[in-house]
Amino acid sequence: EVQLVESGGGLVQAGGSLRLSCAASGSTFDGYVITWFRQAPGKEREGLSCISGDGSAFSSDSVKDRFIISSDNNMHTVYLQLNSLKPEDTAIYFCAAVRWAQIGSDWYEAYEYDHWGQGTQVTVSS
Repeated sequence: EVQLVESGGGLVQAGGSLRLSCAASGSTFDGYVITWFRQAPGKEREGLSCISGDGSAFSSDSVKDRFIISSDNNMHTVYLQLNSLKPEDTAIYFCAAVRWAQIGSDWYEAYEYDHWGQGTQVTVSS
């Protein structure tokens, strides 16, 4: 069974940085896409950045200049480096996974994903 566990969230001042980690277990992940999402109170879950086993990575326009996704060689840990944080980045950050063969064109949509972590809270103070 695929399990995803996020860590690295916390309280940071505006302009600061955090590195989030997503520890993946229960499978080999070279055939998967793993994506970071976030959800702020009262808002929909937002896809931020994804990475696949072949190293391909994509980010949404809203964060591509500040957030960087990376992984270890076998995708058992996927990182999201958050830089130049703003109060509006405050949210719960989740990682999610799906087999590459199953995903459609909308990597940034939550419905594409089968497996989710429990989330880690990021709070940015002004």
